Amino acid sequence: MPLDLLLALIGFAFVTSITPGPNNMMLLTSGVNFGFRRTVPHMLGIGIGFTLMVALIGLGLGQIFERYPLLYSILKYVGAVYMLWLAWGIANSGPVDEGEVRGKPMSFLQAAAFQWVNPKAWVMGVGAIATYTRPENYVATVLFVALVFGVVNIPCVGSWAAFGSAMRHLLRDPRIVRWFNITMAVLLVASLWPVLAEFIR
Repeated sequence: MPLDLLLALIGFAFVTSITPGPNNMMLLTSGVNFGFRRTVPHMLGIGIGFTLMVALIGLGLGQIFERYPLLYSILKYVGAVYMLWLAWGIANSGPVDEGEVRGKPMSFLQAAAFQWVNPKAWVMGVGAIATYTRPENYVATVLFVALVFGVVNIPCVGSWAAFGSAMRHLLRDPRIVRWFNITMAVLLVASLWPVLAEFIR
């Protein structure tokens, strides 16, 4: 891959990974409620799960959705409902209390599976494959694009978990934590607006 294209890919991966979205909102909330160490499986599940997702999109899954758009619509709406359920859980999670909190952080497998119902992840994956792969060496560039995303994505999403963990010590008042969780739940729902708007129309 030419250097200029590689730098563009790294920039795309960084910007899309570091900006707010469902994954980062949940990692920030998990960092506040559970701390960084207990959020690491969630963080790695996002990074590795999304890397696998990009590779599979490039290796043919995207073509299946092009041929059968109803499948993509079903997945999108199931994902929206699941994210609303997650938002409800976040809004009702308990405050930090002597290092413990009601509930438990998302597991590695849960976080990896979540990528498949995350609208932002689909936009990122399809956009990366469409833009940065090369037909003359397609499979190799698909795998390379997925690898670059994995390398860039994990530190980016990890920064949200670390920031949440740093805020944990500032949020000792249960009322403040309660409002923080509600705010994060609202932002998670707001990230679904494109899907919800399409459904309303």
